Amino acid sequence: MSDVVLIEDLTFEEAEARLIALVARHRKAGGLAIDVLNLVGGQAESLLKRLPQGVRDNLDGATEKALQLAMQAAHRSRDVAGSQPGWLNTTLATAMGAAGGFGGLPSAMAELPVTTTILLRAIQDVAEHHGFDPAEENVQFDCIQVFAAAGPMAKDDGSDLAFLSTRLTVTGPVIKALIARVAPRLATVLGQKLAAQTVPILGAAAGAATNYAYTSYYQEMAHVHFGLRKLAIAADRPHDTLIEEFRKRLSGPPTRKG
Repeated sequence: MSDVVLIEDLTFEEAEARLIALVARHRKAGGLAIDVLNLVGGQAESLLKRLPQGVRDNLDGATEKALQLAMQAAHRSRDVAGSQPGWLNTTLATAMGAAGGFGGLPSAMAELPVTTTILLRAIQDVAEHHGFDPAEENVQFDCIQVFAAAGPMAKDDGSDLAFLSTRLTVTGPVIKALIARVAPRLATVLGQKLAAQTVPILGAAAGAATNYAYTSYYQEMAHVHFGLRKLAIAADRPHDTLIEEFRKRLSGPPTRKG
């Protein structure tokens, strides 16, 4: 979809209201996820040490491969089924997490590429919701960038804003390079998920809950990412300038209504 379609005649006050809403959405994104994860193993960072050394050593490579496969599979699924509502993506991911956790680490590892595909598919659907075409390479780049956001269990130190950076001239090799850069960060997040799924007895419940949490979280991050892209176009404001204003508001006290 062309950016021209996204242009709106927004007043300054309307643009500010949308920016404030996106800041609020970012702040709330991890809340529910953290509550869910606390029920099934909120100390997943320490659980990471329980993963076999071989799994930990290969997690970056496995995540990078999962992202590459997800790029292909997500596009194929869109060709067949088109866009899907967010709740359906979340439901699918939750079911896959339960199945993966039921069989312990082997099934959880096998489920990893499928969950990654569902996550990417959910992000693509959010992009389309905001008026962007997931088939375009620059939008594919942005979808992968959303995975650079820190996971829902990470402390809010501002590092999760890296995914809002200015995009480069997009080509196939650039997207592959981005996947290689994002993979280690996402591997840490998915490693926490795998660790929670290995908890005895709680495996299936942990898998379902963590997949639910992560799908919800990345959908919210996608809404922030593409919401800012759309706002920059709609308000005819430089994206970099808008991002700086977003960062300032995010680091400041919450804006009160009324």
